[in-house]
Amino acid sequence: MTDLGWNKDFAMEQAADDEELLQELVEIFKESSTTDFANLKQGISKGDTAMSGSNAHSIKGAAASLGFETIREVTAAIEADCRNGSLSVATEQLPELEALLVELQKL
Repeated sequence: MTDLGWNKDFAMEQAADDEELLQELVEIFKESSTTDFANLKQGISKGDTAMSGSNAHSIKGAAASLGFETIREVTAAIEADCRNGSLSVATEQLPELEALLVELQKL
């Protein structure tokens, strides 16, 4: 099992201690991250650092706001590398990110 590093206490604070709201936010993140991940993969296949970086940024922001620390760390590294004009970290970390997002879907 891949560790999401989920700080659920932080996430609950962000959702004003409303469990139902938190679940709704997690469901929205599940949907958006699926689309963003597909676009990230497409950007990598096209050699498009801007597209890849933008989608990594989108996943990173949502993960950070919900306390999914491991997803945030991986996507931050991908985004930074893309900003430097490289896709090497994105290519290397893509399987890890995919595994994390599979775990996310199980919540």
